[in-house]
Amino acid sequence: MTSPAYPLVWITGASTGIGRALALRFAEAGSTVAVSARTTAALDELRNEAAGLPGRIVPLPLDVTDGAAVADAYRRLSTEEGIPDLCVMNAGTHKPFDGKAPNAADFERLLDLNVMGTVRILEAVVPDMVARGAGRLAIVASVAGYRGLRSAAAYGASKAALINMAEALRIELTETGIVVQLVNPGFVETPLTDRNDYPMPFLMPVEAAVERFFQGLHTARFEITFPKRFTWILKALRLLPNAVYLPLITRATRRRR
Repeated sequence: MTSPAYPLVWITGASTGIGRALALRFAEAGSTVAVSARTTAALDELRNEAAGLPGRIVPLPLDVTDGAAVADAYRRLSTEEGIPDLCVMNAGTHKPFDGKAPNAADFERLLDLNVMGTVRILEAVVPDMVARGAGRLAIVASVAGYRGLRSAAAYGASKAALINMAEALRIELTETGIVVQLVNPGFVETPLTDRNDYPMPFLMPVEAAVERFFQGLHTARFEITFPKRFTWILKALRLLPNAVYLPLITRATRRRR
């Protein structure tokens, strides 16, 4: 068997959904995959499921909202396994935000997990990658970060921040030998989208989404998106002037009484 492109991969948010399936895909390809999430039992189950695959799963329980825990987890990983060749920052969540009754605490918790959780991983990993002169960083945002959407003032803001941050890091880190990629999924069948009680256009099976994700990580392109039909529609909406976009989306997403 040929050597994997990424001998050591670190994936956060790996206990369910896209992160979990991606970890198994990399283990199938022969990588050692450090998997992080808050639920130790789920990570152990993932390791057991990967038994017999060419690669292996290494549980690394972690809450990315705890800076000290992130630093400690990375010390253990780099000491026991080495510096990751690829780091996929996938930890995040969604919670609807009621614009008619804003809740600052909810907004802050979501930003802390989705945005600052990513920054804490970057703080741990990037210096060693810079010193080595190589590495790949995949920041998972969402098409919800392209433009404002109903009930997504907090979630969309967090993903827009990640999109902007990934663009800036791509510019700055290219000269160091580090490849930065942005991952913008649309609707994918995961426990997170199972909570949604509204239509989800072009809903994609997680296995198909993860294959797109996996293949994209082996290219030089900046943005990885899926499903293509949906993401291109949303990209087109970004081109509309506010005078057209805002009334259009207001009508299209108005709740039926």
